[in-house]
Amino acid sequence: MNRNSNKLRDAVVIALITSAAGTGAAVAQETSGTTNLDRISVTGSRIRQVDVETAQPVLTISRQDIQNQGFNSVGDILQNISAAGSPAFSRSSPLTSNQEAGGQYIDLRNLGAQRTLVLVNGKRLGISPDGFQDVSTIPTVIVERIDVLKDGASSIYGSDAMAGVINIITRKNFDGAEANVYTGQYGQGDGKKETYDFMIGFSGDRGSVTIAGEYHNEEEVWAKDRWFTRNTYPGWNHNASYTNVGQWGNWRPAGSTGGYQAPNRGGTALGVGQFHPQNADDRSRSSDQMHLLTPLERRSLYVSANYDIVDNVRFVTDLQYSKRSSDRQIAGYPLQSGAYDDLNLSADSLYSPNGGATDVEWRRRGWEVPRTTNTDLTTWRFTAALEGSFEIGDRYFNWDAGALYNENDVAIINNGNFYVPAVRNAVGPSFVNGAGQAVCGTPDAVIDGCVPWNPFAGFGTGAVANSLDDEAVRNYLFREEHATGNTTTHNYFANIAGTVVALPAGDLGFAAGYEYRREEGHFAPDAIAQSGDSTNLASGPTGGKYDVNEFYLELNVPILADLPFAKELTLDVATRYSDFNTFGDTTNNKFGLKWRPIDDLLVRGTYSEGFRAPTIGDLYGGSSQTFTTGFIDPCDSIYGNARGTPRCLADVPGNYRQLQQGFIPADGPAAQSPVPFTSGSNEFLQPERSESKSIGLVYSPSYVSGLTVGVDWWSIRIEDTLVSDSPNQILEDCYVGLIEERCALFTRDPANGFIVGDLSYGNRNAGYTETEGFDFDINYALDTDWGRFSAKSATTYVSKYESKTTNDAEEVPSQYNGFNAYFRVRSNLSLGWTKNDWSVNWNVRYYSGTKETCYFTARCSLPNFSAPDTGGIITPLNELGSTTFHDLQVSYAAPWNATIAIGANNVFNKVAPLMMDQPSSNFSYYGGFDIGRFLYLKYNQKF
Repeated sequence: MNRNSNKLRDAVVIALITSAAGTGAAVAQETSGTTNLDRISVTGSRIRQVDVETAQPVLTISRQDIQNQGFNSVGDILQNISAAGSPAFSRSSPLTSNQEAGGQYIDLRNLGAQRTLVLVNGKRLGISPDGFQDVSTIPTVIVERIDVLKDGASSIYGSDAMAGVINIITRKNFDGAEANVYTGQYGQGDGKKETYDFMIGFSGDRGSVTIAGEYHNEEEVWAKDRWFTRNTYPGWNHNASYTNVGQWGNWRPAGSTGGYQAPNRGGTALGVGQFHPQNADDRSRSSDQMHLLTPLERRSLYVSANYDIVDNVRFVTDLQYSKRSSDRQIAGYPLQSGAYDDLNLSADSLYSPNGGATDVEWRRRGWEVPRTTNTDLTTWRFTAALEGSFEIGDRYFNWDAGALYNENDVAIINNGNFYVPAVRNAVGPSFVNGAGQAVCGTPDAVIDGCVPWNPFAGFGTGAVANSLDDEAVRNYLFREEHATGNTTTHNYFANIAGTVVALPAGDLGFAAGYEYRREEGHFAPDAIAQSGDSTNLASGPTGGKYDVNEFYLELNVPILADLPFAKELTLDVATRYSDFNTFGDTTNNKFGLKWRPIDDLLVRGTYSEGFRAPTIGDLYGGSSQTFTTGFIDPCDSIYGNARGTPRCLADVPGNYRQLQQGFIPADGPAAQSPVPFTSGSNEFLQPERSESKSIGLVYSPSYVSGLTVGVDWWSIRIEDTLVSDSPNQILEDCYVGLIEERCALFTRDPANGFIVGDLSYGNRNAGYTETEGFDFDINYALDTDWGRFSAKSATTYVSKYESKTTNDAEEVPSQYNGFNAYFRVRSNLSLGWTKNDWSVNWNVRYYSGTKETCYFTARCSLPNFSAPDTGGIITPLNELGSTTFHDLQVSYAAPWNATIAIGANNVFNKVAPLMMDQPSSNFSYYGGFDIGRFLYLKYNQKF
C-alpha cells in the first residue's frame, strides 16, 4: 500500500466525496497501472486518510447491526449502546410536558444529552432552545451506519462535543427500491408499534437521487396495567399511592383544622347529612389515569442528491422533513381551595354542603377531565454544498463550501387544567333565577356566562347538572391552552484538506476551515399560563439568539513508519477558535497519538479541551413553575438533617412537618412540594469547559483470523458546570451551611412553616462533574462448514462519577457512581449465526446493580451506610441487583428478494428491580428498562 499522495484521476475522486466531515467507503483507484486506496474522512477528523483506525475510540453501528436487532428507531438503537446514559426525557415520564417531550435525545457517559453533539453526515442536527437534538427525526431506513465518537471533539466540531459525538451517515448513490414493515407489541397486548418505510434511488453518469420515507406509530401503555407502576411504592406502602384529593371531593369549614367530609355515594351531595368523614375509599390513585409509555406518531421524508457540475466539482444536497406528534396523559388536576386566594366555596352557594353556615374549604380532583398534552414538532432541514478537488504539483486537495438551514416548529396543546378565575366565580355565591336556572352571583350582580359548580356532585354522587359530568361546567372551568415555539439554525461553512509536504514517514496532512452559525429560538406559552391563572404551571416566554464565528486547523503528522517497534507513529493536532457574541471567545485544542509497535497492535491516546456554550434557554428562558419532586426540607422534625438546630427553630415550630401534595405531612425524607417553585434563566452565564483524556489498545492477532480486542481508558472533567440552583440546595445552604443570603431567597408560611410559592432559583456556573472508566470491546467472526459464527461484546465500566454544584472548596463532592441509574457496568453481547438463507441473533443487555435511598426500614439492605460525601452521617440505602435482558431474532432470506424476521426483545419477560427514586421515570421503575416482553415481525422487500 502506498501511503503517500499520488496523482489521482479527478473524475474518480469526486465520486467518493460525501461531505467535509462525512464518511465514505474506501474504493480502489487506478492510476498509471498502480492501485491505491483512496483517502476517506472518519468521524472525529476532517483530514482524509487511508487508515480508518484513528487515535480516537469510535464505535461503528453498521446497517447490518441495525437489522440484526429488534429496535427500530435511531434513538432506541443508540440508547442501548453500553456508553449511553439515562434517557434525557423518558417516555415513562408523562409529567414531562416541555417542547422536547416525545423526542429521543442521546446522553453519552451520563453527562447529559446537551453535552453530546449529534451530526448527520458531519453536519449539526438542529437543536431546541434548551440545546437538545432529537435523533428520532432521522428515518432508520436512510441510515447507512452510525459512528459514535466516545471522546471530546470541540476542536473539530465546536460547542457541545464534550462527552462525545454521534455521526449518522445516510445512504447515498442508491439504485433500486426497497420497502419495510415492522410491527410488534408487548406480551400484555398493549404498546403496539408500527413502522412502514421505503427507499428509492436513481443514479446516472453525473449524479444520483435517493428518497426515503417513514411512518411510525407507537401506542400507549397505561401505568395501571403493570404491577410495578400501578402503585407509587409497589409492595411496600400501598397508602402512598393514594392522595386525599379524591375524585368525589371533600370539605371542611373554612379556618377549621379538623377532618374533611366526603359525599355519600348515591346521595345528593347537598346538606351535612349527605356526607361522612373522609376515609380510605374517598381517595384517588393518580396512576389509574397515567401513561407509563406515552404514545407518539412520526412521519419523515429524506432526500439526498448529488450532481457533477464538471469533472472535479459536485453539487450535493440533503433535504429532510419530519413531523412528530406525541401525547401524554396524567390524572385530573388535584385542586385545593387552600392553595389559592378566595377560592373557598361560598356560604351563599347553592351547593354549600353545610347549609350555608360558613364558607367551606374544599378539595376535588378533576377526574372527569384528565390532563393531556399534545406536542407537534415539525422539522425542516436543508443542506447544500459544492465539493471538489484539485492538485498542485503532486499534492492533492479536496474542498467544500455550503450552507445548512434547520427549522423546528412546535405547537403544544394542554387540556385538563382549571381556569382559576372561572373556578372562583363558579364556587362563589349563586342562586336560582326566575326561569329555574342556577346562576352565578347575586340577583343584583349576575356573572354573565358563569356556570355554578358543585365540587361534590357527579362521578356517581349527586346530580349530573352543575357537576364535572355537566358539559356546561367543564366548558366553563377548563380552557384549552396553546403554546408555540420556533428555533432556526443558519450555518455557513468552508473547508479545505489535503497534504502539504512529504515527510520521511509519510505525508503531512491538514484540514482547515471557517464556520458561521446563528441559533435563534422562541417559545411562547399560552397567555393563560403566563398569567398564572391556570392550574397549569406558570411560565414565561423564551426568546433570544446568538451567533458564532469559528476557525479551525487540524494536522496529521507522521513521525515514524516501517521501523522496528514503530510500524507507525502519528501525531494528530487540532485547534479551534470560537467567537460568540454572548460571552466572548474561546480556543480549544486536541492532541492525539497513534502508535503501532507491531502490525497486530495499535496503541492510541488523546487529550482534548472542550466547551459547551449556554443555550438560548439558559440565557433568555422565561421563568416557569414546577412542583419540585424529591424536595427535602432540612427542618422536618423527623427526616430533616438540620432539625432542632437554632436556625430551624427560629423559623419553624419544634414539631414541624414538611408538607407534600394535599398539604399533608410527607411520608418520607423527600416529597413533591405542595406549592410550585419558580425557575428562570441567567443571561450572564459563561460556557462550561472540559478536559478529556483517553488511552487505549486495539489488538488484532494475525494468528487468529477475525478477532479484534480493544480496551480504552477515558476520563472527562467538566468545570464551571451550568447547574440549577435547586430548592434543595438553597435550603441546605441556609440551614446547614448557615449562609444568610441564601435564607433570604424564600419565605415560610407564618402559621404552618412550609415554604410558600415565592421561592425562585436560576442557573449558575458552579462546581464540576468528573467521570472516568474503561471501554472493553471484543469482535470475533468464524467461518465454518456449519455457517458463519460471530460474537460482539461491548462493555463500559465506570470507575468514578462525582459532581459538585458549588465552588466551596470544603464542600465534599457527591458520588453518583453505582447509585440510581448511574450504572457501574453496562454491557452488550451479540451472538450471531448465518448459513445460506437463515440467520439467528441473540443479544444480551446487562446493567449492574445500584444503590438508592431507602424509603422503608424493612427494605434497607445497607441500614448503616455512610460515606465522605454524607459527612459521615449514616444514610440508610437499599442495594438493588443487576438486570439482564435477552433479545432473540430469527430471519430468513426468501427467494423473492425479501427478508422475513421474527423476534422478541426481553425474551424472558424480565422485570428489573424496583427503583423508588424513580430515575428517568415518574414511577418506581427506571425509565430506560424494558417494561415487558416485546414480540415483533419485520418484512423487507427489495425491488
